[in-house]
Amino acid sequence: MVKIRITKEFIFDAAHILPQYDGKCHNIHGHTYKLQVTLKGTPCEDEKSSKCGMVMDFGILKKAVKEPIVDRFDHSVIVPCGGRFDCMKEYQEEGKFIEIPCQPTCENLTAYIAQEIKKHLPCDVELFSVRLFETPTSYAEWYAEDNE
Repeated sequence: MVKIRITKEFIFDAAHILPQYDGKCHNIHGHTYKLQVTLKGTPCEDEKSSKCGMVMDFGILKKAVKEPIVDRFDHSVIVPCGGRFDCMKEYQEEGKFIEIPCQPTCENLTAYIAQEIKKHLPCDVELFSVRLFETPTSYAEWYAEDNE
């Protein structure tokens, strides 16, 4: 059976703070993130199916990523858990102050996003990789094979 990878790209804006960092990014700042999500699977061979020839309908992939990731993170403030930044909550609309269980570096956000996306995918496709661009020239990647 042939295996094919498909990729969909998303864009969102978010701010974060890296309190343990020893440079300018110690301060709250923002990025226009570019997220690339790649799935691996076998194209549907059922000639009677409207999905014949597809690993997954790109619309379904969009829904699996847009709601839980892009809509959630867009125009949010991402901080590490612990209550240290609770005073910032009043300046964000509900749901746009996001605490994650680690320092929200590009690397940690990539791993976090990969785990969240996996929860929303059908079982007949595999999350192959996640690439998160923090700037146009800097990104982090998560590969399933490295995290088994």
